Amino acid sequence: MKSQDIRDKHKQYLFPAVKNFYQESIVISKGKGAQITDMDGNTYLDFFGGILTVSIGHANKEVNAAVIAQVNRLSHISSLYPVESVVSLAERLVNITPGNLEKCFFTASGTEADETAVMMAQLSTGNTEFLALRYAYAGRSMLAQSLTAHSPWRALPTQIPTIKHALSPYCYRCPLKSNYPECGVGCAEDVDELIRTTTTGEIAGMMIEPIQGVGGFITPPKEYFTIVAEIVRKYGGIFISDEVQTGFGRTGKMWGIDHYGVEPDMMTMAKGIANGLPLAAVVTTGEIADSMVKNTISTFGGNPVSCAAANKTIEIILRDNLAENSKRMGEILRAGLEDIQLKNPKIMGDIRGMGLMQAVEFVKDETAGDRTPNPKAVDQFMEETKKRGLLVGRGGLSGNVVRISPPMNITRDDVEKAVEILSDSITALTE
Repeated sequence: MKSQDIRDKHKQYLFPAVKNFYQESIVISKGKGAQITDMDGNTYLDFFGGILTVSIGHANKEVNAAVIAQVNRLSHISSLYPVESVVSLAERLVNITPGNLEKCFFTASGTEADETAVMMAQLSTGNTEFLALRYAYAGRSMLAQSLTAHSPWRALPTQIPTIKHALSPYCYRCPLKSNYPECGVGCAEDVDELIRTTTTGEIAGMMIEPIQGVGGFITPPKEYFTIVAEIVRKYGGIFISDEVQTGFGRTGKMWGIDHYGVEPDMMTMAKGIANGLPLAAVVTTGEIADSMVKNTISTFGGNPVSCAAANKTIEIILRDNLAENSKRMGEILRAGLEDIQLKNPKIMGDIRGMGLMQAVEFVKDETAGDRTPNPKAVDQFMEETKKRGLLVGRGGLSGNVVRISPPMNITRDDVEKAVEILSDSITALTE
């Protein structure tokens, strides 16, 4: 088939809600490292990586070899039988997560992992009410959509009335109309009043992304999690770090929460864990894990092939110190973005993120103090980067945030090339 045949069949046979980037979508045929190629032979630098999932590059030879070896031995058996690749991964995760986390449960997606975490919080505390953040994204199930506070991604009204949403630590668009640090991190302190006024005063827990991904890489102030975790625990809840996008070195440390000096009671993770194979995990304390006394199973969670990919992916991340590479390459990327902003201050309203998780928020006119979201500028900007051979992502409540997240083993040359394309694309947009 040709590219247009596939576009036509996508439109004919898939749900209309399954949308693609760009005015004319790119039909990807292959990838290697940070490069992907479409069916028409065009190559692109991939600086979104399947939504932060291709953590160590497309078609990584070592991961592929581990996958092939596992497929040749055993591709599936379910969680009813112990398997070497599964228990090896569980041990590895326990050893690299912070604090006293010592038990794992595997699922096939981040949605399932987040659902499992909520259930475990409720079982272990005996409480049912649960907190999430505005601008949060947790997945596409009924519970996950109730946790999600992002209207473009909610197909139905909240189905789980015991979930309450706290103010987002969104400094650029502070919900309290304050300025950091003079604000005293009021958004964090407000969690206390949220619990006392909208719940019974006893909660199961709170789940927070260290950097809110779909929300547009919203990055909290450094004191935020210390304040919130203390409040959550004061009211009987457990603190859950949702590392689905921030995990495995992406932010310049192994875990996003590591930047904040807080040890979570539970963590969820997915995306970059297996370099593109479907896998997610919940890691928690033994005490919390013991609270599940009924039988449970995940048919595809902990699939031996996905676990083999994850073991090799994590081995490479640790061996090659890719968290440090994310930090160093992220600094180069950030400096490049800030330099572009100095030359184009009108529509580039905010630059934020950590490591190789960087975002630019596009607005109407920052120089005039008009921070009205500008999704049309993002539409045009992404078309310009596509023309020049660079793929980036987008997010934000209004779709006005560009998200930039290349593989964590990206080279300086590729980062500098991407910055040049980003600069040329902004120039083309503002001329």
